Amino acid sequence: MNAIIWPQGFVPGFTDNFASNEVIVAGLAAAQVWPLLSQAKAWPSYYANSANVRYHGQGVEALADGVRFYFETFGFPVEAQCNEFVPPMAGEPGRIAWHGWAGEGDSRLDVHHAWLIEDLDGGRVRILTQETQNGKPAEALAQARPNPMINGHQDWLDGLVKAACEASR
Repeated sequence: MNAIIWPQGFVPGFTDNFASNEVIVAGLAAAQVWPLLSQAKAWPSYYANSANVRYHGQGVEALADGVRFYFETFGFPVEAQCNEFVPPMAGEPGRIAWHGWAGEGDSRLDVHHAWLIEDLDGGRVRILTQETQNGKPAEALAQARPNPMINGHQDWLDGLVKAACEASR
């Protein structure tokens, strides 16, 4: 199976926090999932922990490589820039990733959030989301139980799958 591509400074095991969530679903294809994930303004419709999504730049209405955007999640106002955007193609996974940041000084949080969406044999799709984080807030999140990142990202995956299934009916 394919893996996330990590930029320097955000490799799991060398960051302050890491979360990994994955689902494999039968009867769904990467092409059905992709539009819901690549349109960040759609996130709040299926993921309650995202809000107030807006793109920077005139006429920007979807994620793409280099696109700057803003959203709120886990109580953080996040500025972000998409740094990987590869739609799924026959035999190749779709990839979306962004660098996000919030706060300043000791309250600064830097993250790399990546998604991989790939078709598997038997009419299945694999959706993997992983996030690494650096900064004091990341240290606190890593110690929290239950883990808010693992639980929040699972909610995101579950909502994404449900929305994709409903849209495909």
